[in-house]
Amino acid sequence: MSDLFDNSPDMADQRPATEPESRDRPLADSLRPKDITEVIGQAHILAEEAPLGRMLASGKLSSMILWGPPGVGKTTIARLLADASDRHFVQISAIFSGVPELRKVFDAAKTRRRAGQGTLLFVDEIHRFNKAQQDGFLPHMEDGTIVLVGATTENPSFELNRALLSRAQVMVLHRLDAGALGELLSRAEAARGTPLPLTEEARATLVAMADGDGRAMLNLVEQVAAIRVSTPMDAKELAQRLQRRAAQYDKSGDEHYNLISALHKSVRGSDPDAALYWYARMLEGGEDPRYLARRFVRMAVEDIGLADPQAQTHALHAWEIYERIGSPEGELALAQTVIYLALAPKSNAGYVGYKGARALAKQTGSAPPPKHILNAPTSLMKEQGYGAGYAYDHDAEDGFSGQNYFPDNVPRAQLYDPPDRGFEREMRKRVDWFAKLRAKRNS
Repeated sequence: MSDLFDNSPDMADQRPATEPESRDRPLADSLRPKDITEVIGQAHILAEEAPLGRMLASGKLSSMILWGPPGVGKTTIARLLADASDRHFVQISAIFSGVPELRKVFDAAKTRRRAGQGTLLFVDEIHRFNKAQQDGFLPHMEDGTIVLVGATTENPSFELNRALLSRAQVMVLHRLDAGALGELLSRAEAARGTPLPLTEEARATLVAMADGDGRAMLNLVEQVAAIRVSTPMDAKELAQRLQRRAAQYDKSGDEHYNLISALHKSVRGSDPDAALYWYARMLEGGEDPRYLARRFVRMAVEDIGLADPQAQTHALHAWEIYERIGSPEGELALAQTVIYLALAPKSNAGYVGYKGARALAKQTGSAPPPKHILNAPTSLMKEQGYGAGYAYDHDAEDGFSGQNYFPDNVPRAQLYDPPDRGFEREMRKRVDWFAKLRAKRNS
């Protein structure tokens, strides 16, 4: 049908069907898939039996959030969904759009709907809209004015409000693996009509440089194609001629929390090799070593505890070394701490005991200590029974009286239950020994 909205503000976002090919078009644009089946690396959501595949087969397209790293096809998928569902495609960016722009988009979509055509609104960087702006989408999603497809590189659970998430299905897109990037490289060479001047090793290096990003892959292809060489380049020459792409890492974003989680769990899982790898990944991404030093102290306290009391000292000393000598030598001290913590015996008994004590304290409120362990500096307090019957432990056999130190109305609880490993094997012996003596004294 003819377009009735040539003057609508979103027409610039709709590519003409008869756009001429141009030598100036970027390779990433000219190779953009024309059909959903041509999308690389996202079969888990696009295959016939996958969520989007079933949605398209049914003809019922619902609003969704496409969550994934850069360069994996979020914009392309949104365009193809609009084509497949015969909807007008409108694209905006949350970085450059505000309430006035959104109002124009919604008004145009309502006009379009009255004429019998639906609208797929693609919102790039949707997590940058504030809560009020996100709420503005809801009535238009509910009445069918738009099908919203939002794109984000950040975790929707943290960045999007619940009302919006309850009305949109989250589709997780994966970074492109080596196989997908290799296929993309082959497509680019086929489009150029000639292979790139690279050895097989150099091709693998080029794929690694793309770091899971299809757009970066095609940009690198264009750079290589512009190099004039008489013989194929090897990996070393390629690395010299191209600036390696920085790894995806945002020190305040989702990737930051993913990597520190991987590092922490590798230490907890006693895997020094994996722990060193994630430590290096974070440093390569520009993470502040001081942040890592602080986390190492936490790991020593939370996951090792008294199973190896030296772990906390080791972590603190490494932190101090870094502060004194800086990078890069100080980072080696932190690396050695990673190894030490990963190989240390693990115990969270102290951590569990502390949490149990906090819960018990909250539950028992203001229960007073038993009077026999209270000081009695005044005669009135002595008359009230303060300190009466207190047994001085140093005067008792084995230096242990076995008296009760919990409130009178609070049953005794075992909050610290050390495992039989590491230094806590010795702590286990002590706990059991005092428990035995306590039972003997109280009998």
